[in-house]
Amino acid sequence: MPDNRPQPPPSSSVPSPDPSGPAGPAPLLLCGARLTDGRTVDVRLGGGRIEAVGTAGSLTVDGTRTGGTRVDLAGHLLLPAPAEPHAHPDTALSAASDGPLSYAPHDVRSRATEAALLQLGHGATALRAHVRVDDVTGLGALTAVLQAGRSLRGLTELTTVAMPRVLTGVAGADGIAMLRDAMKMGASVVGGCPDADPDPTGYVEAVLEVAAEHGCPVDLHTDTADPARVARLAAMAGGLRPGVTLSPCGGLGRLPAETAARTADHLAAAGVTVVCLPQGGCGGLDRRGTGTAPVRLLRAAGVRVAAGSGALRDASNPVGRGDPLEAAYLLVSHHGLSPEDAYETVSTSARAALGLPEVRVEAGFPAELLAVRGDRLPAALSLAYSRIVVHRGRVVARTSAVREYCGSSTPAAEPEPDPNPNPTTEPATGLPRQGRAGTV
Repeated sequence: MPDNRPQPPPSSSVPSPDPSGPAGPAPLLLCGARLTDGRTVDVRLGGGRIEAVGTAGSLTVDGTRTGGTRVDLAGHLLLPAPAEPHAHPDTALSAASDGPLSYAPHDVRSRATEAALLQLGHGATALRAHVRVDDVTGLGALTAVLQAGRSLRGLTELTTVAMPRVLTGVAGADGIAMLRDAMKMGASVVGGCPDADPDPTGYVEAVLEVAAEHGCPVDLHTDTADPARVARLAAMAGGLRPGVTLSPCGGLGRLPAETAARTADHLAAAGVTVVCLPQGGCGGLDRRGTGTAPVRLLRAAGVRVAAGSGALRDASNPVGRGDPLEAAYLLVSHHGLSPEDAYETVSTSARAALGLPEVRVEAGFPAELLAVRGDRLPAALSLAYSRIVVHRGRVVARTSAVREYCGSSTPAAEPEPDPNPNPTTEPATGLPRQGRAGTV
């Protein structure tokens, strides 16, 4: 089993501070990877993009450049890398802390960095961080998360959502001023939780106004349990560019089917993206157990649905894993999506929600990739311990796992001669060894 603490990548794969500089990343050849359509291919990367895809053994590292590296992906399924559209790094990894949660800049920066590396190890090469800016945390938590994002540049892409607490009434003036300051500091998305404001409609109006001033997206926390309020929000947000995202929207699943269907139609007509959280709690709503949005109903209505992780071992979900493949697994096993549709929610749809370009394992697309040990997508979603993560054309994280069965009390029979020159049986015990990690 792998160590759950995030580990820095080996020195040979750590990118320079600016991988998009003049030299660019060294060419990389991924050899013998399996695709979801069953083909086994070589994939050449260069300049942060996929240069070529060919049958296994047909490609070489570009001989006109030096420093090219070959990565053996035999036994791995190669996928577009996931993205994480809903993270709370300012509170992540705090469930076991004693006393009140510390918002000291050093503590927030440390938690945010460790959380981002943990999620990178799972495969997410881009992350949207929701950060509170209010009368309790001020702008200190945002400053710390922005610093963490800068320190991780080249390993993962971290963008921030400023989440004010109150934007209406007497206290709202300070909240709006703080929100504008947050955008000037470097937050790239306007967010928050209108459900927590005494005037939810006024809160949304204020958020949309600030977003229009800065030409940035909107990402709001809401339970969507009030269909009339959701219809008003959709009408207000309709046509806003670059777009509006709502999460976790668990309240839709508690509405009568006909009401939920009408609400989904409103969201689809407005072009709103819904990010569901199948792994559980979300600190932005300050409560647990809100349920998962009705994913199949939303998709049937034409709503773009992405899946995020939500809480990562904080008070809202003390066992949150922050693993996009687990989110996809839950959408298959609990919500009836196909493995392909479920993985799309954590990859293609999640990247679209973040305003990132699409990724396919085809020439010309960004080299944002995840290799998982296995030969089919269902198996990868079922048990995906060994992973290799590529960001901007470089290997930036690697997780390997080996399972051994040892200590049998039953004497092993005399083994038969094994024609396999590379047996997967340990001679000392006669018991199998599974998940042997490949070398890179």
